[in-house]
Amino acid sequence: MHSDTAPLTVAYCHCSDCRRWTGAPVGAFAAFRAADLSATPNQGPGVSHTAGVTRWNCPSCGSPLMATFDYLPDQVYVPLGLIDQADRLPPRIHCHADSTYPWLLIEDTLERVSASGRNTLNAAD
Repeated sequence: MHSDTAPLTVAYCHCSDCRRWTGAPVGAFAAFRAADLSATPNQGPGVSHTAGVTRWNCPSCGSPLMATFDYLPDQVYVPLGLIDQADRLPPRIHCHADSTYPWLLIEDTLERVSASGRNTLNAAD
């Protein structure tokens, strides 16, 4: 995965789908414009287990690589753990905050939306 541009935004996602995919209690992702991101080798068509969501995993180790969402056109979400500069990419929003595990305490002042955060994420640039 490679991009010469900064991400559009960075977000936490607390939905059960992202938790299962990442194997973590919360996912953290950087959003890039599709045209600004390249993957070598080509990752193929991806897999969809949830309507409107396509995900790609490494064919060698199975690690999550990227995801797209129909309601976030032209954006590709990459797990922060794959990005070398992740320490300089703080999240800006908590999506699906109503699904946060009750024992997970992230104390910040970020916006918390109860659903996908699509309005905020689609406005990111």
